[in-house]
Amino acid sequence: MSVKAVLFDKDGTLFHFGATWESWASAVLVRLTEGDSARAREIGAAIGFDTDAKQFSQDSIVIAGTPEEVVNVLVTFIDMPPEALERILNEEAANAPQAQAVDLKECLGGLKARGIGLGVATNDAEMPARAHLSGAGVTDLFDFIAGYDSGFGGKPAPGQCLAFAKQMGVAPEDVVMVGDSLHDLHAGRAAGMRTVGVLTGLATEAELSQHADIVLPDIGHLPNWLDQQAAV
Repeated sequence: MSVKAVLFDKDGTLFHFGATWESWASAVLVRLTEGDSARAREIGAAIGFDTDAKQFSQDSIVIAGTPEEVVNVLVTFIDMPPEALERILNEEAANAPQAQAVDLKECLGGLKARGIGLGVATNDAEMPARAHLSGAGVTDLFDFIAGYDSGFGGKPAPGQCLAFAKQMGVAPEDVVMVGDSLHDLHAGRAAGMRTVGVLTGLATEAELSQHADIVLPDIGHLPNWLDQQAAV
């Protein structure tokens, strides 16, 4: 069964999660608390981030949540309008360092050369998502880029997935959703797509395997799996 299009999550899938978002969380907390380490520690704990270890907990809202959901937690600590808080989160996200999960130009370019449509569906906002893809030099390889604020909703709802399939003019069953979290896989399944889990985020193979057609170490292994699907 051939695949006509592939929809990728961004953080933890195209880019390693920790390298980006641990730096982001540290920068946000320093900015919001004006360097008050005790307050930063308290607020960090509320969003599932250990400021001393500089690590996220497995259930952190940052892992699969939207900036809006993170803001809903932060407003209980920071006396600032939600819109201003979200603007800070997005500004820091756009400037966060990116560590590519694989050589994205090579991997994505190879898929594009096969005639496969490519998209990104992220619970990040569209602005920093585009900044990250531009920084990696791969924006032009994508036919579709959607954040939680692009008008299709966020994951685990299937809106972004269905919008991608519609834009590409393909049936959802001809699309693969690739992601590192259960939100990604649930969204793909809800849309009627095949799903592939990757281990470049924080979720384990055991957590992902029940909701994915296959779990791969990273997206660099995707071409071989697609070859296998074409032969079925």
